[in-house]
Amino acid sequence: QVQPVESGGGLVQAGGSLTLSCVASRSIFSRSAMAWYRQAPGKQREMVAAITNGGNTNYADSVKGRFTISRDNAKNTVYLQMNSLKPEDTAVYYCFKGTYPSGAWGQGTQVTVSS
Repeated sequence: QVQPVESGGGLVQAGGSLTLSCVASRSIFSRSAMAWYRQAPGKQREMVAAITNGGNTNYADSVKGRFTISRDNAKNTVYLQMNSLKPEDTAVYYCFKGTYPSGAWGQGTQVTVSS
């Protein structure tokens, strides 16, 4: 599969917001589940948010009420709106196209939240 491409990471102060974007290949995008994962230094990669092809969403407990995943099938793009960011949200965020473990990973985008 063609690798998804993330963008939108950066440095933000605690309490701030960022929106990540992920453009994936057009191939079966509208029929694919999409997800965001993150990996902090010294920690395992964890699922942050996921969205099915039908628009059903699922979130890690640590981000519920603060993060929102959405998708635009016309643009082959999935988004992660992150509000009320905390220093513990600092990580490399990865886009995943497909149903884990079968799918394609993006290269990751760094999100750093300063206190």
